[in-house]
Amino acid sequence: MKVIVLGGDGFCGWATALHLSAEGHHVTIVDNLVRRRTDEELGVSSLTPIRSIEERLQAWRETRNTPIDFVLLDVAKDYDRLEALFRDVAPDAIVHFAEQRAAPYSMKSPWHKRYTVDNNVNATSAVLCAMVEACPEAHLVHLGTMGVYGYGKTKGMTIPEGYIDATLRSAGAQADVEILYPVDPGSIYHMTKTLDQLLFLYYAKNDGLKITDLHQGIVWGTSTPETDLDERLVNRFDYDGDYGTVLNRFLAQAAIGHPLTVHGTGGQTRAFIHIRDTVRCIALAIQAPPRRGDRVQIMNQMTETHRVRDLAQMVSRMTGVPVEHLDNPRKEMAENDLVVANDSLIRLGLEPTRLSDGLMEEVVEVAGRNKDRCDTSRIVCSSLWVRPIAAE
Repeated sequence: MKVIVLGGDGFCGWATALHLSAEGHHVTIVDNLVRRRTDEELGVSSLTPIRSIEERLQAWRETRNTPIDFVLLDVAKDYDRLEALFRDVAPDAIVHFAEQRAAPYSMKSPWHKRYTVDNNVNATSAVLCAMVEACPEAHLVHLGTMGVYGYGKTKGMTIPEGYIDATLRSAGAQADVEILYPVDPGSIYHMTKTLDQLLFLYYAKNDGLKITDLHQGIVWGTSTPETDLDERLVNRFDYDGDYGTVLNRFLAQAAIGHPLTVHGTGGQTRAFIHIRDTVRCIALAIQAPPRRGDRVQIMNQMTETHRVRDLAQMVSRMTGVPVEHLDNPRKEMAENDLVVANDSLIRLGLEPTRLSDGLMEEVVEVAGRNKDRCDTSRIVCSSLWVRPIAAE
């Protein structure tokens, strides 16, 4: 297939682009390289050294896999060029990673909140509009988040894949309907993903676009078989308080002997998936598009759930590094349960990678090799969900 990967220089996008190319697809990466500029803004770099996009692509050509094309373009701003690109490439599938992906970063300041909304919502709107005009038969595969469901009390109920049967009651009348599972975003970042859902619903209904929305859990790990082919292909390893995901942060902290920082009680239950399964899920989803006129196809892209404190204890037992509890900067429940259906991707052939499969030790080893690049002052999250109110 001809596949465009929007945001293909980022953590999930880079690994996905390589995987799809290795499968024989003709891949075009579209990126404005903003994630590299964000490193400069925050004053912290990936724990693994990331080569320039030119070096990355040259290294990939040397593996003798299908070469990957690259277009420097801002999806949220360069609409005319985006539409022209879609018309020129005529893609079979478009994979959409072109969004600011970090909840803490989205809460840092009024500017970061507005930037996240401007970038994420405008990018999704532009992609959908350009598809209608230039490639209406293409299949859009979007990387969403489990966070659209929220992490409230579900009383043991299994969270379905996107939709739920509901009974609406008003003025003495009632109707049984199927609706999107009620959203409950926990940050500005998560809120933009709920707005994406409404845009998808509209364009699927009005224009018949084929859309798959993958509600992904927290990604852990860094390497895939493709990124391991050459050191110049190495993927990002974010460990800082803004972009580091919780399990990767624990594993990086363990590698340098830093206490494992648990915010609050650690009773937050989250869904997880290894980066190797992320790229497999994208590949599986591309091969299974909905038909034109179908509702948006929603799949829960996760493999297991864990409480944060249980993860910390697991890593602590494995490495001997102690656990440290800090105040929670987020506005969230101290404890929650999470039971998630992920039947669709399992039916498509996903064979889940589990934490018990031994890959956590591999991540610690990668972090240990690069521990001299770690800035310990950037480990603790500094973004606050609610600004403190000054005393009178």
